[in-house]
Amino acid sequence: MRLRIALAAGLLALGATAALAGGASSQFEAYQPDPALRTAPKSELEGRVRRACAIVQARLQNAAESSLERPCGCYAKATLRALDAAEIESYRTTGYFNDSARAKALGALDSCKLPRPV
Repeated sequence: MRLRIALAAGLLALGATAALAGGASSQFEAYQPDPALRTAPKSELEGRVRRACAIVQARLQNAAESSLERPCGCYAKATLRALDAAEIESYRTTGYFNDSARAKALGALDSCKLPRPV
């Protein structure tokens, strides 16, 4: 059960981080964010993004999650470093990246040499 919840949260987070979503934020309107996001330190946000990246990239690349630790760490750091305070606050409130943050996340995928999802 915990694994299913973690997987679901990871997929939502990654879709939410928009690293993998090319669509608009409206696709997440029914999603209820984890209340812990509101007070989580930035390092925890980075960890969530890194874990979500590993889950989705493992599926995309048909690879082990552990093999994606380094590139997903690159992605998580680059994405959060690029976000401004308003984008981080939006993520904390909604549980997903808004449109401007999504564009930065896609750029981070490219710079870390990770494939963009379709």
